[in-house]
Amino acid sequence: MIILKTYQKYLLKKFYQNVLKVSFVFLVLGFIMSVLEELKFFSNQDISYHIPLLLIFLNLPNLIYQLFPFIVLLSIMFLFVDLNEKNELNTFKNNSLSNYQILKLLGLNTFVLGIFMIIVFYNFAAILKFNYINIKNQFTNDNKYLASITENGLWIKDENESNIIFVNAETVDNKLLKEVTLTILDKNFNYQKTIYSPEVDITHTVWTLSDVNILSGINTNEVASKIELVTNFNYTKINNLYSDLSSLSIWQLNKLKTDYKSINYSTIEVDYQLQKIYSFPFYLLIISIFSIVFMNNINQNKSKITILAIGIMFSVIIYYLNNFFGVIGKNEKLPLLVSVWFPLLILFFITSIGMVRINEK
Repeated sequence: MIILKTYQKYLLKKFYQNVLKVSFVFLVLGFIMSVLEELKFFSNQDISYHIPLLLIFLNLPNLIYQLFPFIVLLSIMFLFVDLNEKNELNTFKNNSLSNYQILKLLGLNTFVLGIFMIIVFYNFAAILKFNYINIKNQFTNDNKYLASITENGLWIKDENESNIIFVNAETVDNKLLKEVTLTILDKNFNYQKTIYSPEVDITHTVWTLSDVNILSGINTNEVASKIELVTNFNYTKINNLYSDLSSLSIWQLNKLKTDYKSINYSTIEVDYQLQKIYSFPFYLLIISIFSIVFMNNINQNKSKITILAIGIMFSVIIYYLNNFFGVIGKNEKLPLLVSVWFPLLILFFITSIGMVRINEK
């Protein structure tokens, strides 16, 4: 059992109080922004007020998770401002408590907090996000067009003016579906015919089926070298089946990755999301160290407004640095691991320069 000293309990109490305060501010701002977004989305629909309100609360935990590194950054900055205003930093130093000990205490706690966030909070937020998307899809025009990937291949439900079409493809090879079976029903779900094609070009919404075999009744077969089929799907739309992977838990992401591999579908997006999750505790650790080193290297008499402005500036820079490398990684211009971990290494390298002489501050 770990026994914390009095000063450790005091520092951690103030740190977590700041985390709660900053999180609350972000919650309020997120709530306001979400209200505007949902009002715009439902502006042309006659619905009860409780639906947009429910959607807002379902989406807020995911928002807090996305912003949590910056919540930690600001919380530590305000912690040091508060300690300095009460002259408590000097008291700590006079009692042989070094800056390095403070850094180790807060760094270790943010790392453990990061593990808690990905094991518990992330999965909780993902479940709520999934329900958010599921409810919102009921109010979109595309709800009748469904697609999913399972261990049994790619499945699509499509619909046009006269037919309902169920598509199953065993594998995906770039912009081609392989070993495709299309079952066509009328609007009353009465069977019409089955079309089999070994290869379907899905570059556009007008699909090109090659070497087609059509079964429209008992012992009624038609053969065609090539036919075209008008659909509501193309490669781009299918490629964005799970465009918001934050709505999937870690276990669902791993299952989705397995399903993608089973049909030769690209796992880049899923791998990137998983690596971002796995790197989260290290992200929080580096952010906390960065905040402590920075606060030990600036004029401690700066106002809270100035500190807030600096914190927001750093948050924006770090966000765009991560986003830039993420885009490069997902476009396969860089190895995926590099795109996720290299920005953290850059930040850690910058931070480590200030750590060398941290006890001299």
